[in-house]
Amino acid sequence: MAEAVVPNASPESGLEAAVDEAIAACGGDMRATIRALIVANEFLEKELETQVSRGFMRGVRHGRFNTYSG
Repeated sequence: MAEAVVPNASPESGLEAAVDEAIAACGGDMRATIRALIVANEFLEKELETQVSRGFMRGVRHGRFNTYSG
């Protein structure tokens, strides 16, 4: 399998070490590693959704963001 080229990623950057660590945490199983990363990403997306204000989610605009579109 050909390796993907990641721009600006050198072995010293820590990215390669993080990849190796994720694979090792899943016992070398690539599918398990991808599955774990997808689950982690979904968890973080849900966490971000809870951090956004309800007004922002409803589209309420106040002050300098209140524009007339008519």
